[in-house]
Amino acid sequence: MTTAAQIRAARALLGITVDELSARSGVSSFLILQCEAPTGSALDGATLHHLRETLEGLGVSFLSDGDCVIGGEGVRLTKRDETGEGIRPENLNATNDG
Repeated sequence: MTTAAQIRAARALLGITVDELSARSGVSSFLILQCEAPTGSALDGATLHHLRETLEGLGVSFLSDGDCVIGGEGVRLTKRDETGEGIRPENLNATNDG
């Protein structure tokens, strides 16, 4: 089951605000804040599932307890920001030395 801490962590990893997640998911900012609260008071199944799908689409993978050799539940990035990859070492030369 996805937790409030995982939703908060996923949003932080992606560097998006509550308002940005709200715009992308269609879930109100207020409800997202309630979902992210330590008590997770608004963690109904449909809202949680929708937020998780939205965050997964943005490049986060949700981990359940036992998915890794060590550690518990969590999140990780699954997609890289392609704009910041730079030039591969084998392609470096005097013309692209900046």
